[in-house]
Amino acid sequence: MFIEQPPQIVRVLYPRAIWRMSPNEKAVYLTFDDGPIPEVTPWVLDLLDTYHIKATFFMVGDNVRKFPETYQMVVDRGHRIGNHTFNHIRGFEYLSNNYLANTDKANELLQTDLFRPPHGHMRLEQYYVLRNKYKIVMWDVVTRDYSKRLNGRQVLRIVKKYVRNGSVITFHDSLKSEKNLKYALPRSIEWMLEQGYEFKLL
Repeated sequence: MFIEQPPQIVRVLYPRAIWRMSPNEKAVYLTFDDGPIPEVTPWVLDLLDTYHIKATFFMVGDNVRKFPETYQMVVDRGHRIGNHTFNHIRGFEYLSNNYLANTDKANELLQTDLFRPPHGHMRLEQYYVLRNKYKIVMWDVVTRDYSKRLNGRQVLRIVKKYVRNGSVITFHDSLKSEKNLKYALPRSIEWMLEQGYEFKLL
């Protein structure tokens, strides 16, 4: 549970970050990290179109640089864009100036007011600077679709176990998530619709 749904003790580390939206509204918020890539992102977009769902894509700047057409597809279909650094780097492993410069480099391409730190890692100094530039979006449920230790059925079970009112749900439009994502995402959407959840955009 510590990974799939961060406990309150973790959430207080970044008190102005968005972890969960209103618990009083039967709505959920889909997000996707680590794209865009042409092998997976267009499939996600087509699936979301099928259900008339809008989502937020936290993009790696270098992927945007390499795949501008895929990036533009996300924008053209009306989804929100968030910054996920230029090189998908962990804040704890970098000096703050270098980490912030990497984030700024990504935003030259993305031009967004949303930020999600890769792996959820930020030094406090990084957090205090970034929160003045961005709405920092964390998550209420991370599906772990990227894990080689899990299969698609297990990812789906995580969704069913932890999703609740206001959940910000994290999937990944990446190669390492592709197999689990293609099994779990459509089934997760169907299950959440059956439970009466509305899909909203951050």
